[in-house]
Amino acid sequence: MTETPATASTDAATPVLEVTDLNVDFGVDNQWVPAARHMNYRIMPGEVLALVGESGSGKSASSMALLDLLPSNSRIRGSIKLNGEEITGIRANHMRRIRGGEIAVIFQEPMTALNPVYTVGSQIIETLRVHYGIAPSEAKKRAIELLGMVELPDPLKAFNSYPHQLSGGQRQRAMIAQSISCDPTLLIADEPTTALDVTVQAEILDLLRSLRDRLKSAILLITHDMGVVADIADYIAVMKDGVIVETGTALEIFSNPQHPYTRALLAAVPHLGQRAGEEIDTNAALAADTPEARERIAVSDRASGASPVAARDTRPVVLDFDDVVIEYPKHGRVPAFRAVDHVDLQVHSGEVVGLVGESGSGKTTLGRAAIGLLPITEGTLTVTGQNISKANREEIRQLHKKAGIVFQDPASSLNPRMPVGDSIGEPLLLAKQMKGQALFNEVERLLDSVELPRAYRGRFPHELSGGQKQRVGIARAIALKPQLLIADEPTSALDVSVQARVLELLQGLQREMQFACLFITHDLAVIDVLANRIAVMHQGKLVEVGSRDEILRNPTQPYTQRLLAAVPLPDPILQRERRESRRELLRAGSSE
Repeated sequence: MTETPATASTDAATPVLEVTDLNVDFGVDNQWVPAARHMNYRIMPGEVLALVGESGSGKSASSMALLDLLPSNSRIRGSIKLNGEEITGIRANHMRRIRGGEIAVIFQEPMTALNPVYTVGSQIIETLRVHYGIAPSEAKKRAIELLGMVELPDPLKAFNSYPHQLSGGQRQRAMIAQSISCDPTLLIADEPTTALDVTVQAEILDLLRSLRDRLKSAILLITHDMGVVADIADYIAVMKDGVIVETGTALEIFSNPQHPYTRALLAAVPHLGQRAGEEIDTNAALAADTPEARERIAVSDRASGASPVAARDTRPVVLDFDDVVIEYPKHGRVPAFRAVDHVDLQVHSGEVVGLVGESGSGKTTLGRAAIGLLPITEGTLTVTGQNISKANREEIRQLHKKAGIVFQDPASSLNPRMPVGDSIGEPLLLAKQMKGQALFNEVERLLDSVELPRAYRGRFPHELSGGQKQRVGIARAIALKPQLLIADEPTSALDVSVQARVLELLQGLQREMQFACLFITHDLAVIDVLANRIAVMHQGKLVEVGSRDEILRNPTQPYTQRLLAAVPLPDPILQRERRESRRELLRAGSSE
């Protein structure tokens, strides 16, 4: 395999990391199964190399091999040089000095990587004292400096906080502070922004860029988010089935990909604007009477001064929030918290409404209330014609026959001890709609509808991939042919190619079954693919509601504008321009 273009620019300088013919295998049933094969790449000081590819391509396995963090049933062959020193097969105590000191890792999920029973500050102190042997007072001072360096708003408060007391973005910043505490020459960032909001993601990427420039560290970025790659990477190595199939500069890979897999990967990436400017004949649209047609007519009506199509939409209202307030009651010393503040929102039959906003904005609270999982404090909530504002348990049980939900994490929403066929059929069984052979046949039909082999009905969730588990979740949600489907971040943790297939599946099912859908997400590019209308939430309030084109192409609210400016584009040149525009927006906002 050829080396990355970074090789050509090394001159006489020593690479921070040089990997030569690296092979990683795992012992399974007395056989060696390859996870990574014949990998070659190098990273110079101050450079960012992105390893991209789908889950199972070998990205993380090959990267954890650098630190000898693989399980005991693995073997590593080949050469790994750090600053010119061979580190393959070195003694354990030597590797412990390298971990954290010369190579640091930012893991995908800080909540599981940070120790929950120690404060953030004590964990940074421990790192500093292990590697430098400094006094506790000096380590504390340095830890608070580091937390300030990663731009936490109150470093001292963060120092004294436990991980669960910080938001997702703050936890990620705290982990970065711990990672850079010893000024590592190599930083491995393993999906550092996957579960973060676009605004927080943009801030983390700015932070990584700043740290790279300040410390001249090399960064190995592991991700499947091509927008993130376009934003920060200098070079790209594309992996498939354990092999690097293509390498090049970021500009080369994005503008002229050579390998079919790279082209397919880029084609699967949803991005803002991909549906802008679509043409449709208005008369044909009226005849079609589809949600897509109504949106195009709305654009035409606004241009001609006519009243918006939403005002004459005669389809039944399936979900109606009327001045709804949702509060979490006081719990011990934790005061009551208003999560949703006087929200008015309607979703019609056959319509997809995208609900977007940052973490903590109230999106998921609104979605859970829509299917009776959370009570409302004030206002009126009507679902499928039934007022559930003060519903009892039996009324909620009846509602669940007409409304389904697809959760963000299918692994935690499926029973691990139940075969997926039983999970899919369970709603039908509990609703007493089917049993016996009829239920068996319906489960197979549902597996067909989500494009899973019928043989999978006997498998357990842990035997399926993330995308397959999500398909099971969708099949379970539509088993009762719901009038309303709540989709709560159903694609946020999926690879782009898997995400594209799941989105196509949802679109096809929605067109076929014509259910109303409230699609909750922080990914505006996904909403651009799916939604007819978009509602933007901020701090529990709806700040802007409109058609997809109104919100994504011509937003009126400053918050929506900032949200859009933070979305990375899978194009290095356009992303550089967008980054500058975002900085100007932030400067303008701070000066007001």
